[in-house]
Amino acid sequence: MDFKDTLHNLANRIDALKDSIQTEEATKNAFIMPFIQSLGYDVFNPTEVIPEMNCDLIKKKGEKIDYAIIKDGEPIMLIECKAWKESLDLHSTQLQKYFVASKAKFGILTNGIIYRFYTDLVKTNIMDDVPFLEVDICNLTSSQIDELEKFQKSNFDVDSILCSASELKYISGIKNAIKNEFSNPSQELIKLLSKKVYDGTMTSKVMETFTTLVKRSLKLYINETLSSRLSVAINHQEDENTPPEEPQEDNSPKVVTTNMELEGFYVVKSIIRQVIDASRITYRDAQSYFAVFVDDNNRKPICRLYFNNESNMQIAMLDEAKKETKYKLQSIEDIYSFSDQLIETAKRYV
Repeated sequence: MDFKDTLHNLANRIDALKDSIQTEEATKNAFIMPFIQSLGYDVFNPTEVIPEMNCDLIKKKGEKIDYAIIKDGEPIMLIECKAWKESLDLHSTQLQKYFVASKAKFGILTNGIIYRFYTDLVKTNIMDDVPFLEVDICNLTSSQIDELEKFQKSNFDVDSILCSASELKYISGIKNAIKNEFSNPSQELIKLLSKKVYDGTMTSKVMETFTTLVKRSLKLYINETLSSRLSVAINHQEDENTPPEEPQEDNSPKVVTTNMELEGFYVVKSIIRQVIDASRITYRDAQSYFAVFVDDNNRKPICRLYFNNESNMQIAMLDEAKKETKYKLQSIEDIYSFSDQLIETAKRYV
């Protein structure tokens, strides 16, 4: 059974049992221990998982973390548990104290359903206030499963996770900011947009009017965009047998490099810059796909991004014979799940 299926089974287990779980201890046994096992750790082996590990800095209060994941004799992850019905919002401070008292690089706060992952991106050995990753086991996305896979025993690599953590933290923050702006636009956004269409003085009365107009405009934009995407998805049928076009410079208006393509390029670039100098990583946009190269040389391809249809985004990996294999993407962040393949391809040109 693969990792995705294991998590799916755990979600079903939670749905079936949660109403009969009344305590924190029962939550640990029924939900959290199976999750730790899904990561490949033996919960009954104290060289891998230590329950109630001492995390008391002054050695007087007897403060203990619920679980510590161990590697090479040292803790690498701390897990603080709460009952499944309990909100996690008021409990990160407790985990912060344990984090400081240990050598672990990652802290997890969970009620068996919601898992919040923390590290020390802002200040070394001081746990961040904001988690870099939050997942709901009962509502996982493919990109979240990919991130959880990095915490498996067989995959665990501190540097790799920290690299992703930094990006995930800021992506999450930006997404939340965008969400808030769309639902309740700030005064700054209202002023910015209104000045693009209104040349008069921004009096309080004008601001009041434009506050309503901006809110309506944002809602209309979202609805029209969703309607357009849905129409494209219904009417579009990609011909998988059509051979890919050779990348070529095309200055015609038909070739438009989109923000999504550039965002995908920067994700690929952030991955392969581990083995290739960033200045050597380039791209060319063609009519049907967006290609990433090394040294702007079409004989040194890294991958191709098929982002023309947002509902059917794909990444194409190329073997040494330049034969491509396409993979479906649910989101741009899914590119990170191909990090190993991208790095191996980039190594050909080192």
